[in-house]
Amino acid sequence: MKPSKRQDHLRRCHPDKTEKDLKYFQTFKDKFQKRPTLDKMFASTSQRNYDGLRASYNISLLIAKSGKPHTIGDKLILPAVEEVLKTVLHKPASDIIK
Repeated sequence: MKPSKRQDHLRRCHPDKTEKDLKYFQTFKDKFQKRPTLDKMFASTSQRNYDGLRASYNISLLIAKSGKPHTIGDKLILPAVEEVLKTVLHKPASDIIK
């Protein structure tokens, strides 16, 4: 927008802000850019869904590698939980189980 049109817009549409200094508009811009957006909100949800799916796959892989029926899950429950904690929370299971 041309500076003359921008100043005219400021006077016509925002007369209460014509006397504000430059610092006000810079902080307003910073707050505007830091506000949450849909992309930011859904990115974290998507990552959690992916981590949960990955953990489920890793547990199924552990059961399949054992070469026994899926009822073996009782014996593999502790390694499976450790895998879930490691995959979803990105922390070693020993730190969380303590």
